[in-house]
Amino acid sequence: MQNTKFSRINDQFNNLLFGFLSSSWKSKSINIISVLIGYFLFANFVTKFISEGQNELIMVPIIIFIIELIIRVKPSRDSSLFYLWSIIDKIRIGATYAVILEAFKLGS
Repeated sequence: MQNTKFSRINDQFNNLLFGFLSSSWKSKSINIISVLIGYFLFANFVTKFISEGQNELIMVPIIIFIIELIIRVKPSRDSSLFYLWSIIDKIRIGATYAVILEAFKLGS
């Protein structure tokens, strides 16, 4: 196939959607475990947080700040910290999923 603009865009789009299929099993398993750990930790945290009902005005901005900090402080792919950041980002994704799922359970 010729290397045209359309083929490069098509390759980038396919890599974006299906790039995880070409990664190693180690990478896939660490990503899945990180998401599940984030879900497990935050589901328990939210349950405890809801049952106590104290310090909501302090905890919610701290949680939002930490999540935004994880998003904004993304190292370059060549950095040695990128792998650690990727794991922390997957934990953040699992935590966000847990919060949204708990909100649907509560009906709010």
